[in-house]
Amino acid sequence: MPLTNTQIRYGAVSKTFHWLTALLILTLIVLGLVAEDLPYATDAELARKAWMFSLHKTLGVLVFFVALARIIWALSQPKPGLLNADRKAESFLADLVHWLLYGSLVIVPLSGWIAHAAASGFAPIWWPFGQSLPLVPKSTAVEHAAAAVHYVAGRLLIGAILLHVAGALKHHLVDRDGTLRRMLPGEAALGPLPQQDTGRAPAVTAVVIWGAALALALTTAPSDETPDTSAPALGQVASEWQVQEGSIAIAVTQFGSVVEGGFADWTADISFDETDDTGVVGEVTATISIPSLSLGSVTKQAMGADFFDAETHPTATFTGDIRHASDGYEAAGTLTIKGNAVPLTMPFLLSLDGDTAEMRSDLTLDRRDFGIGDNMPKEDSLAFAVDVAIRLTARRAGADDEP
Repeated sequence: MPLTNTQIRYGAVSKTFHWLTALLILTLIVLGLVAEDLPYATDAELARKAWMFSLHKTLGVLVFFVALARIIWALSQPKPGLLNADRKAESFLADLVHWLLYGSLVIVPLSGWIAHAAASGFAPIWWPFGQSLPLVPKSTAVEHAAAAVHYVAGRLLIGAILLHVAGALKHHLVDRDGTLRRMLPGEAALGPLPQQDTGRAPAVTAVVIWGAALALALTTAPSDETPDTSAPALGQVASEWQVQEGSIAIAVTQFGSVVEGGFADWTADISFDETDDTGVVGEVTATISIPSLSLGSVTKQAMGADFFDAETHPTATFTGDIRHASDGYEAAGTLTIKGNAVPLTMPFLLSLDGDTAEMRSDLTLDRRDFGIGDNMPKEDSLAFAVDVAIRLTARRAGADDEP
């Protein structure tokens, strides 16, 4: 069997690409649907779910490169004519489905890859070239948009595959021509081909369908990074020092990958006397809205009962005294998360410029102290350490009113 195509037959290379792609795509569809429905309540269940998604993603990257090679090969080869080109409606539909399939082979795996690269952590791709992509930022908005495209394009791919299979079976069982047989090993007996219609209508129609599908995906995808807008915002607090801006960021390690995020809604009531050189120089009470947490691809999981249990415990609090430390200051008090009150001493650096103070603190907590992830008693799935980075700028209340 020749390697290259002719005007009436597919060569061995084209046939190999066809059946290899079909095998990979069908495997990926099954893996994706199964992995999506797998539970993740326990350590073992999460590990199994992550393994299935890693396999799905890794094969998806393989499909992307196989698809590129297949398209390049197809462009370099003559395209065998349709055996039913004299039936205008059927030949139009056959060409349309082929164009939809070629688009799917690029858009579906690429959108999934972009969603993975934009997300933080969970189910890495099994290869040595890293998890990021050039020009793709770590962004929940980008992740959601790409994931929406992946979902819609995947359903369009499934529809095109069903039409493609139905057409092949019709050729084989109803028309009894050699359309299916010429894609199988060997050389099927073929008669003279009818006049071919090489118009652009099927390709243009496929582009229109893809444009509509992508528009649908992008208009239905979440457009911001706010994880939960249903929880009531924390009210303003009266404070001797008013926070002007700041952030509370956290980083966890899941399956060996760092997942970064932060809390969007929190308040701080701070009293502080910079002129006091000894002992306790102030107090702080901070309240954090747990539902305001954004934590990459595992945000929803983090809100669950086995982790932060945001529905039952919507806030975390820290109350402590501010005092001098050997290197700067420290806040010594109690951190309460998920109903678990744990003593905590938080060292921090403070920079004062008149009535403006800039504070920064970096500390590491142990999730087990707060009953977070008790269903994952080992670090294989979720590390015990949680890194916390606090940055804020505060201004003395009433300072702007002074003459």
